[in-house]
Amino acid sequence: MNWSDVADAMFGGIADYAEILALVSNSVIAGAVLGLVGGLIGVFVMQRDMAFAVHGISELSFAGAAAALLIGVDVVTGSIVGSVVAAAIIGWLGARARDRNSIIGVLMPFGLGLGILFLSLYDGRSANRFSLLTGQIVSVQNGQLGWLIGISIVVLIGLLLVWRPLRFDSLDPQSAAARGVPTTAVSLTFMLLLGLMVAVSVHIIGALLVMALLVTPAAAAMRVSSGPLAVPVLAATFGFVSAVGGILLAIMGRLPVSPYITTISFVIYLVCRGIGARRDRVTRAA
Repeated sequence: MNWSDVADAMFGGIADYAEILALVSNSVIAGAVLGLVGGLIGVFVMQRDMAFAVHGISELSFAGAAAALLIGVDVVTGSIVGSVVAAAIIGWLGARARDRNSIIGVLMPFGLGLGILFLSLYDGRSANRFSLLTGQIVSVQNGQLGWLIGISIVVLIGLLLVWRPLRFDSLDPQSAAARGVPTTAVSLTFMLLLGLMVAVSVHIIGALLVMALLVTPAAAAMRVSSGPLAVPVLAATFGFVSAVGGILLAIMGRLPVSPYITTISFVIYLVCRGIGARRDRVTRAA
């Protein structure tokens, strides 16, 4: 492959950009919703030190989606079942960080192994199997978009309802428990909301790349701010820019959309990390 081939792969569709954009309007909407809500829930993922849990839930979600693909039922339903089961197990048994990490470490290989088994038994199109790992955001159908928006609204409403006790429990769990906050119920509720968000994220961007929208934007936001309002707004903005920007860049060529989303998300994190480091140096010098 020479530089001409690379340029064609990245920019070969510019001449038909407007027509392609009209065809993937559902994908743009899906990316926008996923980026916004994923960025918001990612703030609590980071505050509760549960980035590892996102990956663990995604593996069970992948297994559920693969099982659904094998038996011929809706993949989104299988993904949701797998995510909710994993989230419930982690939330119920993993109250302490050590227990949680152990449970996630056990669930991850189990879920991945089941998913590989189900995909090995599936004799349909290989593209369907590959999309469970890397996503299929450029081919979002109306029904899939409806699922994504509906679940995202449920997650957003759930977050707003438990926002204050969840934030208190995330930042200072001992004080929250002493003040009468039902920490077990709050933790389980958050895990179920996270499971639902992971389920739709896995279906759109794949099990291997889900952390790019549920962890990285929030991690970047927390590098440049610590305000209770600024961090969620920045995280949602970074998630939106990563998802929508990745789609808009990907349709200019023939490359998959996932590398664009992950690259934009990573670049945003690097920039925010640099800004945060510079601010810290200036503060220490002052």
